[in-house]
Amino acid sequence: MSELTARTNDEGWETSYAQWLRGSRLGPRDGVLVFSVGGGSREHGISLNLVHAVELAREVGARVLALVGRSDGVAARLADAAIVIPAPAERLTPHVEGFQAILWHLLVSHPALATTAGKWESLTVDASA
Repeated sequence: MSELTARTNDEGWETSYAQWLRGSRLGPRDGVLVFSVGGGSREHGISLNLVHAVELAREVGARVLALVGRSDGVAARLADAAIVIPAPAERLTPHVEGFQAILWHLLVSHPALATTAGKWESLTVDASA
């Protein structure tokens, strides 16, 4: 987080993701997973940080996977694989973000990706207190 805020402060928000990916030596063996409602638009100046990151990924041969709410955004158009979540325009953001949250939780809790076993925490209540 501190690196992202420092890059944003020093270089600007528009290039913060792309510059972080450059510094991480993004290459053809890597992938970028994009969660976005609109997917970014250079033409409309929307989410240019995302646009630059996706364009960089394509430039270096990294795979781009997108889970978005619009098919006309940069993320969906340039992705190797894109899932466009169908939702009514008036509920686009909450529907898309809700589905993204489900997928995110499935990814971060998948046993094949776990570095340590998960555990449930509990509180015991002393009935005599």
